[in-house]
Amino acid sequence: MTSGTVNIEPALTALAAALRGEGPAVELSAGPDGSPIIELVDTPGFADAAAVVRTSGSTGTPKATVLTLEALAASSVATAFALKGEGQWLLALPVQYVAGLQVLVRSLFAGTRPWVMDLSGGFTPAAFTTAALELTDRIRFTSLVPTQLQRLLDAPSAETLAVLRRFNAILLGGAPASPGLLAAARAAGVHVVTTYGSAETCGGCVYDGFPLEDVLVRVEGDGRILLGGATIAAGYLGTPELTAEAFVEDDGVRWYRTDDLGELDGDGKLTVLGRADDVVITGGVKVSAAHVQTELEKLDGVLAAFVAGVPSAEWGHALAAYVAVADSSPAGIEDVTASALRAPLLGRLAPKTVLVAGELLMLPNGKPDRLGMIVRLHGLHQGK
Repeated sequence: MTSGTVNIEPALTALAAALRGEGPAVELSAGPDGSPIIELVDTPGFADAAAVVRTSGSTGTPKATVLTLEALAASSVATAFALKGEGQWLLALPVQYVAGLQVLVRSLFAGTRPWVMDLSGGFTPAAFTTAALELTDRIRFTSLVPTQLQRLLDAPSAETLAVLRRFNAILLGGAPASPGLLAAARAAGVHVVTTYGSAETCGGCVYDGFPLEDVLVRVEGDGRILLGGATIAAGYLGTPELTAEAFVEDDGVRWYRTDDLGELDGDGKLTVLGRADDVVITGGVKVSAAHVQTELEKLDGVLAAFVAGVPSAEWGHALAAYVAVADSSPAGIEDVTASALRAPLLGRLAPKTVLVAGELLMLPNGKPDRLGMIVRLHGLHQGK
């Protein structure tokens, strides 16, 4: 099966065998044009392993997450139930990440033919539009990260907007989506479903704040989010100590301890507040980096922001911000830098160091490159 210039038939064949229990687990990586490169993986100690997915590595060394046939099947069924049907999928993400892999897995369970976007020139609205026009089923879906959706909505093409509206649902995950982006999508008539999850949960398992079928959510006393149920991974390959830290059994339910903080409202809707390691103690005061990020993103001209703590001789840790702006001219950068340093809504919690650029540093899967930005902010702060 060839989708344009991208041949995904070998990957689908290997995945289908693994999902039938007739072949070894599959780990996919992407070639220069997005064509899947297949590695058949031995998974000692894990029964019914079907796929291995590396975590994104946004906060450290990627871990090899083992996904079983049962977990992937549960995820696929729950997704179809939530989206009110099965359909044809467009693959617009690298296959080595769980959201990309899941496009192929869901297609196999649904018996539909996925179409693969040519990523040899990177993700562009033109390439996405060309691929979307190849879809033939009446019901169609795709998975994107916020950066991709923003580029598509910013594209001055009526054809791009038309293909976006044609999707029954666009699953949006991998990173927090700003309220402005979601509002712009709604105003454009694009049906977006926000997702929350990770490789350890077979990808998104909470849609628009509510868990999928056979998925459980709880929040511990310290605010940490735990995800449990049928879609939870078997563990990490070759690192039993990390598996023991991240996965727990409680009353017959398998839980994954995320690195995120959140809260559940009276209706059971989950709000993700930020990462557990986003709390920065600066000058003896605990500050939520996610809160500071949200306030910075309200400033005129700011597209996105990332906030972290960097070592400081004066404060112990100081808040530092990496800010993406619409106007990356010297004057535009100067204006936003000044605004961020004196953000009135933050007062004394405004960042001490601000690095302004045209866009945030991103990993290949569209998630913010947290480590990369922290390194740059640390260097800038130390050089002051």
